[in-house]
Amino acid sequence: MGRRIFVGDIQGCLAELQTLLDELGFEPGHDSLHPVGDLVNRGPDSAGCLRLLRSLGAEGVLGNHDLHLLRRAAGKRPPGRLDTLDELLSAPDLRELLDWLAEQPLVRAWSDILLVHAGLHPSWKDPVGLLSGRDLLIADPEVDFATRVRWCTPEGERPEDDDSIPPAPHAPWWHFQDHGETVVFGHWAARGLVLEPGLRGLDSGCVWGGRLTAWIAEEDRLVSVPALRAYQTPDGQAATRPSE
Repeated sequence: MGRRIFVGDIQGCLAELQTLLDELGFEPGHDSLHPVGDLVNRGPDSAGCLRLLRSLGAEGVLGNHDLHLLRRAAGKRPPGRLDTLDELLSAPDLRELLDWLAEQPLVRAWSDILLVHAGLHPSWKDPVGLLSGRDLLIADPEVDFATRVRWCTPEGERPEDDDSIPPAPHAPWWHFQDHGETVVFGHWAARGLVLEPGLRGLDSGCVWGGRLTAWIAEEDRLVSVPALRAYQTPDGQAATRPSE
């Protein structure tokens, strides 16, 4: 059995993904690759990321940016102000890439690990079964929870704005979890890496100029590489190269 390698939010950062795989010594056909979702958008090469991940047989989960891509391609959503998806949406192999992406589930499970993009609702006993077979092109509160949650109450209620610290009884969603498995997730770059018993949060903000991080499950070891530059800025503006 090879290594299970979980990778934080890639968001179109192809060069950093390639560097990380080299740093890991990733062996296709031996190791398995499991992105935490948000494979695309905001970074410079979403199409290249999907092509590479598809060629490597990656088995990840969908994030909110991946759902945005699928819905935008289907004419269900307008472009976002900071989207960087135009090149992908005009690619000759768009249909193949979208079909592969849409095959990724919202949650994956092993005997010892649960993989989800953002988080799990306190009431979910079988998140894999609950979220299987959903229509990815329509709004769904449970899909939205799995791909967007940061803070919630013990009943799973989310604040109107979860980009800032909400009042009690809101807390990070994992405070209300009682799964025996280790939960691997991403989505929360501002929080940074989360390394607590039963938790591995891997969004280290590559697209914001941070790092791209992988967790090797069998070794309980992190490997990360720095972003080549910031492709977006924390105030929601598209970053520019120094010469621009």
